[in-house]
Parts: sequence; structure tokens; C-alpha cells
Amino acid sequence: MLGTHQRTPSGPGTPGPVLTVRPLDGRTGVRAAGEVGLATRAVWENVLDRAVREGDAVYCLELSAVTFVDVAGAGALAAAAGRLGDGRRFVVHRPPQALRRVLELFWPDLPTIEVSMS
Repeated sequence: MLGTHQRTPSGPGTPGPVLTVRPLDGRTGVRAAGEVGLATRAVWENVLDRAVREGDAVYCLELSAVTFVDVAGAGALAAAAGRLGDGRRFVVHRPPQALRRVLELFWPDLPTIEVSMS
């Protein structure tokens, strides 16, 4: 079961970036909050790997509480989407604007990622 995941602290007594991931109620997917970057990349990649393995046709990523996704995090999402089987897709709900821009620039025709602003 998914729970709260955090990164390693960036210094003594100094909290660093955090990525919290929880299962969605009533549909397959997760709600993420925080930042996707170097310090939290392992958590993000584990979530995506699990989504690919689960095998449901639609896997929802609720990202309205995610404040930052670096280019490597966007690349991990695109790579995971590329591993989805036929007829499967990620539906990315309310991603940060920077993630939308990176997806549009580098992966504009990736049919396995659907961005929803609702």
C-alpha cells in the first residue's frame, strides 16, 4: 500500500523537498503532493513503475498539489507511459504548468498521456 514517502534531509535539521503519495479513492491511481526532483525522484519512479505493472487501462495521477516537477521527472513519466501496453494511458489531473509545458515541448504526440485540467 502506498503511504507517505519522503526524501533524505538536505542537511542537519533542515527539511528538504518532500513528495507525498496516497492512493485515490474510487479509481486506480494516486494523489501526489510536494516536489518531484532529484531528492524525491526514487519515490516518483517507484510510483510510475507500479502504475505500469498494475495493468489497468487508465491510471490517474492527481497532481494539483505538486508544486514542481523537474525535466527528469517529466522524462520518467514519459518513459513509463512508453512502457504501457496497448489501450492503456495515464490521465494526469491538474499538473503544474511547468510539467504541461515540458510534455508539450518534448512529447507532444505521446498518446499514452492525457492531461486533464478538471
